[in-house]
Amino acid sequence: MTLNRPQALNALNSTIVHELHDFLQHLAADEKTRVVVMRGAGRAFCAGLDLKEHTDGAVDNFGGSTAGMYELQRRLSSLVITIRRLPQPFIAAVRGAAAGGGFSLALACDVRLASESARFNAAFIRIGLSGCDMGASYFLPRAVGASVASELLLTGRFINAQRALATGLVSEVVADAQLEAAAGALAREMTETSPLGLRLTKECLTASVDAGSLEQTIYMEDRNQTLCVQAGYVAEGARAFVEKRKPNFTGRTLRRSIKMPTSVHIRPRCERYYAADQSVGSVSESDGARRWKRGRLALRRPRSSTRFCR
Repeated sequence: MTLNRPQALNALNSTIVHELHDFLQHLAADEKTRVVVMRGAGRAFCAGLDLKEHTDGAVDNFGGSTAGMYELQRRLSSLVITIRRLPQPFIAAVRGAAAGGGFSLALACDVRLASESARFNAAFIRIGLSGCDMGASYFLPRAVGASVASELLLTGRFINAQRALATGLVSEVVADAQLEAAAGALAREMTETSPLGLRLTKECLTASVDAGSLEQTIYMEDRNQTLCVQAGYVAEGARAFVEKRKPNFTGRTLRRSIKMPTSVHIRPRCERYYAADQSVGSVSESDGARRWKRGRLALRRPRSSTRFCR
């Protein structure tokens, strides 16, 4: 997925925001797309909100009415919520500036890779806004700790690629020319796992960040491992290990139903990952496992505007 407004450093105007929403909504029901790589065209990842569009050329016009400003804010912030809720892992391949809203989009991704030219900052506070926007105050302290997050959000300072690597903001720094290859290799490695296992791993990681206790996380992990075993993927994985080959998880035939123990109870905070009655119930093939039978690498692109994706 390419943010494709290089002439404006891929700034978020109404067109690109609309098409991002459209693309993300289609992903929810897309069985073939297993991993998404997000990148920016040209020399930047994303420069954040397009202020020129939203001020109509006059700075005093920014925001308009209170209701209009709130609607714009929700339209932007809902992007990061959607990215986190989607079953596909997202990889941010960051070259050049990831500023403001672009920084938040990168933070919402599961893995961030950076080129040597990458620079990140929470630009909001430098234009009179709060430094906390589009989930930055949620994601950043969890990635780099409270002290570094406070420094960046309270000042709007840029952090370069090497410091981003040292603080844990990114997983790897590569030469600019190698960024796409590094992101593609990571995506391919993810797609070598079972479709169900990959989806459940992202789900569990996302939920565990805010789990109320170790027990809640363990319940989710136990459920996920049982689902994967009963889906038939582990049998193929074990055979591949014995035969010293890579497992082939594509085209697996799932068992008709996946019976789960009914004696495990959870707390309401995690009920969305279990049966509605707060116990782990019977999960049939049609309840989710079937949707992940087929798996192949597909860095899917939107069907619309060439300004957005190429």
